[in-house]
Amino acid sequence: MKRPTMADIADRAGVTKAAVSFALNDRPGVSEPTRRRIRAIAQELGWQPNSAARALSGGTAGAFGLVIDRPAHTLGLEPFFMQLISGIQAELIADATPLVFTMAEDRATEIALYRSWSARRRVDGVFLVDLKVDDARVPVLEELGLPTVVIGAPIGTRGLPAVWSDDAAAVTTVVDHLAGLGHRRLARVGGPAPLRHTAIRTAAFDAAVRDRGLTGRTVEADYSGEGGAAATRALLGADRPPTAILYDNDVMAVSGLTAAHSLGVRVPADLSVVAWDDSALCELVDPPLTALSRDIVAHGARAARMLREAAGGLAVPDRQDPAPRLTPRGSVAPPPAAES
Repeated sequence: MKRPTMADIADRAGVTKAAVSFALNDRPGVSEPTRRRIRAIAQELGWQPNSAARALSGGTAGAFGLVIDRPAHTLGLEPFFMQLISGIQAELIADATPLVFTMAEDRATEIALYRSWSARRRVDGVFLVDLKVDDARVPVLEELGLPTVVIGAPIGTRGLPAVWSDDAAAVTTVVDHLAGLGHRRLARVGGPAPLRHTAIRTAAFDAAVRDRGLTGRTVEADYSGEGGAAATRALLGADRPPTAILYDNDVMAVSGLTAAHSLGVRVPADLSVVAWDDSALCELVDPPLTALSRDIVAHGARAARMLREAAGGLAVPDRQDPAPRLTPRGSVAPPPAAES
């Protein structure tokens, strides 16, 4: 079907194309009754503005962008990003702003995409996720002047506004809870080490176990179920295995639970398990997993509001969400008597 044009609207309304342009672009030159009639006809015909033409004429693209550089098989399984995108979309739908979402093979491809979007005025701003230590994307986005909101801690962001929650405080909450139950040997299955939030969590975990006179070890994984299971088997195969493990996402925690069961390790009698980012997955397994909970949908919606403000030319400060809270379930208990 042919895409409706301003000429089609003009023919239906019995006015000139100039009058249609005035009405649809909120410019003076037509009466309010005529403006309302033109807009009603445009809606009836399903007319949408041509973002490329609007950008070339000095207007805005009317869209925001999100690029994720992660393997597709892990992204499809991880509830975090689905909830984050849901929150972003819930906010953007209020003014019908589209989200241009894509995946990149690597950071170089992602940076090339930002340059292309900026040159073509394809988007009015972008969400930046999975910030790395010394992230090469940050100076590029600054150079391009493309409005950006970082979803993560405001470290190494060079002035780009960030929406974040305190990962270090969340790690300390978990360690305190486990130590209070009598656990002395803890472990953590973390995400990829180059990620900024992984580095923050690792440093906080190391400090928390050291300050409390505990022993702790972090094993790197990739957020996938396979990675979580492999890390769990390695930890439980040690001479003195941990009595509690904190996982950096829910998918790895669920797979870790399954791996422990396959080795004859009882949860929580022999091993306590804690997941980061609570989701339905955590409640569907047996036992249900104790987890760090936060409102990820609201987190995404706040990021969208911030980007709308930044794209509108406002100075946007960093904004901190509440730290994740611990939701106790059946996967955590005191360690075996011989280990306490």
